[in-house]
Amino acid sequence: MPSALTYPGVYVEEIPSGVRTIVGVATSITAFLGRARRGPVNQAITINSFGDFEKQFGGLWLESALGFAVRDFFLNGGSQAVIVRLHKGSPTQGNPPLPASTAPLSIGPLNFVASSEGKWGLALRVTIDKKNTLDEVAAQLGVAKTDLFNLTVVDTSANTVERYLNLTVKDTPRRVDNVLLAESSLLRYSGNVDVNANVAEGSDAIGALEGTLATARKALVDKQNADPAASTIAEKTAIDNAKTALDAALTNARDAVSDGVALTVSDLLPNNGETEKRGLYALEQVDLFNLLCIPPYRASTDTLDVDVNFVSAAAAYCEKRRAMLIVDAPKDWTTKDNARNKFNDAATDNVGTKSRNAALYFPRLRQPNPLRANQLETFAACGAVAGVISRTDTQRGVWKAPAGLDASLVGVPALSVPLTDQENGELNPLGINCLRAFQASGRVVWGARTLRGSGQLADEYKYVPVRRTALYIEESLYRGLKWVVFEPNDEPLWAQIRLNVGAFMHNLFTKGAFQGTSPRDAYFVKCDKQTTTQNDIDLGIVNVVVGFAPLKPAEFVVIKLQQIAGQIEV
Repeated sequence: MPSALTYPGVYVEEIPSGVRTIVGVATSITAFLGRARRGPVNQAITINSFGDFEKQFGGLWLESALGFAVRDFFLNGGSQAVIVRLHKGSPTQGNPPLPASTAPLSIGPLNFVASSEGKWGLALRVTIDKKNTLDEVAAQLGVAKTDLFNLTVVDTSANTVERYLNLTVKDTPRRVDNVLLAESSLLRYSGNVDVNANVAEGSDAIGALEGTLATARKALVDKQNADPAASTIAEKTAIDNAKTALDAALTNARDAVSDGVALTVSDLLPNNGETEKRGLYALEQVDLFNLLCIPPYRASTDTLDVDVNFVSAAAAYCEKRRAMLIVDAPKDWTTKDNARNKFNDAATDNVGTKSRNAALYFPRLRQPNPLRANQLETFAACGAVAGVISRTDTQRGVWKAPAGLDASLVGVPALSVPLTDQENGELNPLGINCLRAFQASGRVVWGARTLRGSGQLADEYKYVPVRRTALYIEESLYRGLKWVVFEPNDEPLWAQIRLNVGAFMHNLFTKGAFQGTSPRDAYFVKCDKQTTTQNDIDLGIVNVVVGFAPLKPAEFVVIKLQQIAGQIEV
């Protein structure tokens, strides 16, 4: 009621309804870890298309499976991905960010580096000038006009240009290091910002050599156009000299930096990684992800392409974050018998986990590689499977098994191991999800079990859609009930909880997420003095019990036929 009734009249008061809508979380945000040619290292970057990946991380790359997995994800219906780029420097090369040029810049004391590790930075060209710097800007910043300069950086490999006006090395809002850090995707300043630089016009050394070569070539053309019979020995000598100097500078630059080497498990699980949010734990930087893909990251000559102990750590992390891990069958599973025997090997763990938050898919994909004239090569399936899961979530919901004739694998002309029904029947009961090829439907996902899917385990989360539905409900309620914290712990609060959680569960029921013909058969929500005792209240605890009857996939369809004998009329 109003805080004070002071005058005779009518008072209006708005009464809260107690309804706090619980919104379902996203279901198919997919995280990827691996090597890339460019991009921030140990940072979780959200992208919404493969075009975003090409722009920020350099696209497909022969030395890494990451780009191919991300491509397959979006090709098969994925909508949003989180990329963590990891970089391991060569033992013979340093691992600092690559200088924009490996020779000193001809612009006084200013030094620049590329925004991230890798040889991609060799394509950067930096130019400094003092054209049209503004007196009013200098006055606002409290510096002399001579302290201002403009900077242009060009990525010649991607035809990207960035230009920044009225910069300075003085400690002002236009200080060059802060401006580049906040606005540039290409360049960082590494010089001493306290230096009172007398900036002259110029460009980096490699860019200057390229300019010299271009000038020499133009001089040759101009002379030949003016007098075709004229001697061009001097001009050709200038061209040769300029090209020699440029080639030497580029060679030195390439030798000075590295695109990195194959990762090891210590790069994905570094010391203090969880505290410092590096490696796998860089995903702590994002609020939510639902699926985790680990494309092969070890050298192609290694027996394993993903360490089993890393799979174990990734599965544990997925359990903590309420996400699913998509596990690729190891590359040495080249036959059905090999896959079955290695999966069942009691002496050696060839997978790394038997978590209910993980699912394994076999075999691998055979796809054209555009970087090798579209020759068919073998690729891990995790990205394509994640895309199918995302597409199924959008079309049918998280409770629908991401498998069946509709779960087609786009851009996959063949599989590395063709399987028959009988061979599929040997692997499926173990918890190995098979990828199959059918004449009419092409390549499809033909399994929906978690790694707890073996019948011998009798696990309640045997199926992928059941586990993912539970994770979806858990995450949605976890976020949707935070308003309850510090509320008075009594029946009015419990009634509000029952109302809000019940509305959320009923909405899922109407969408077909649960078994049963009525809400009573499909789910229940309890929050009362039976779930929350006086002792719980004294301890500051409120207990909410939610149950649901999950939809389980029709994995085995049995058709019974009977011939009807002719009836004898009596």
